Amino acid sequence: MLTARQAPHSAVRVFLLGVAAGMVFYSGTLYWVVQVMEGYGGLPTIVSVAIGGLLAAYLSLYAGLFALLLRAAVQRWGTAGLWWAPWFWVATEWARSTVGGGFPWVLLGTSQTPVLPVAQAASVVGVYGVSLMIAFVSTAAAAVAVSRERVHRRAAAAVAIGLVLAVAAGAARIRTETWTTVGRPLRVGLVQGSVAQERKYDPKFRDEIVQRYLDLSRATIAAGAALVIWPEASTPFYFDLSDVLSAPIRQLAVETKTPFLIGTDEFTPRSGDSPDRYFNSAVLLGPDGRSHGSYRKMQLVPFGEYVPLKQLLFFVGPLVEAVSDFSAGESAVVFDSAGRRLSVAICYESVYPGVARQFVAAGSELLATITNDAWFGRSSAAYQHFNQGAMRAIEQGRYVVRAANTGITGAVDPYGRVLARTDLFVPAAVTVDVRLIDARTIYSRFGDVVVWIALAVSVASIVAGRGRAAGGLSPRAALL
Repeated sequence: MLTARQAPHSAVRVFLLGVAAGMVFYSGTLYWVVQVMEGYGGLPTIVSVAIGGLLAAYLSLYAGLFALLLRAAVQRWGTAGLWWAPWFWVATEWARSTVGGGFPWVLLGTSQTPVLPVAQAASVVGVYGVSLMIAFVSTAAAAVAVSRERVHRRAAAAVAIGLVLAVAAGAARIRTETWTTVGRPLRVGLVQGSVAQERKYDPKFRDEIVQRYLDLSRATIAAGAALVIWPEASTPFYFDLSDVLSAPIRQLAVETKTPFLIGTDEFTPRSGDSPDRYFNSAVLLGPDGRSHGSYRKMQLVPFGEYVPLKQLLFFVGPLVEAVSDFSAGESAVVFDSAGRRLSVAICYESVYPGVARQFVAAGSELLATITNDAWFGRSSAAYQHFNQGAMRAIEQGRYVVRAANTGITGAVDPYGRVLARTDLFVPAAVTVDVRLIDARTIYSRFGDVVVWIALAVSVASIVAGRGRAAGGLSPRAALL
């Protein structure tokens, strides 16, 4: 039994402890931000470290909020309050993925992407539901560790049984192979040019870059590819604005009767009161050599494609000057290539569950991702990025094909199994067989129900617990 001497820490102390835990986590998983700022933003090391620290500190505020919510629950209900933790975690994880555009990098649930039997739950409850599962396991361990009460041991046993059932169901889902036997087959060519970032827009290397992509594309087409995908910003020019420079690519499409999906920048000139606008885009090139529409990236990278609060961040002037000021696209375009309906997430967008769901809701039968992970160097960021994108395949019941400039280029089936994966910083031509699927998973149809439950539970815990003592003790008698 808890005693009055075991009073909770102050709210400020608990919040700071949560922030401190968050700082350890985010500094360890996002350390590569410093490398990006220094190497490509042109910032001094000390400023790069400061920006990386600010990002980690901001994200850590949500860990602090989680700690505050949990403190309040334990203060009101004693150790029983620990069982609110999974719901608080999902609510705060969703908040940091949404507020101000959000930053859903390294969600707890994505840690299970390689653990396929566990990850299958995402087809029903999404990545946030997988986060909830993990949080319940951690909560069960914590409750048993801090309390000898039988009720907690029984609850922990129930969690263990639930986990075993979820894993068994996941393993059974994989064995059925249902999602890999439906739909129409398609052989896709994925091209990895491995162009150094400093060379991408240097006119001296323009012809060399285009020729490399053409040669790699011919290799995939020779292997039977019926669609070829180039990475993000793969053309060192505006594809639809330069007839001369784009001519060899269009000619190859005509000669081989093969459609291409090409990452490029788009530019719309000033018109009236509207300023010049730049977009990070993907263009569908038909087998007739003509452009058949484009998709403009909707979720831009803060400090990569735009600088938020630019007026306030005057002290990072060199970074502001180095960052391209892109505009965001407004619609989830689904391309139609000879009856094949496909969509493309550009780079950072692949970590947003909602973006992939938008595409599938609009009729996409194949999820493509194009990216330029040269910014990450040889850090763990490229691997984090690939695994997070793989979770979209399980959630949506779709094959995911991925073309990256420097890696990782590859493909994942609807169960999250990796069909192909390249190394970093090597030119590569990958040909992979996928299927075009129009069926939808439970998660695809109903979305983040788990999130809404978590938000409702979190609000209910605050409202229901007002003025209530923990376990019959005074509010100050609960232990956190």
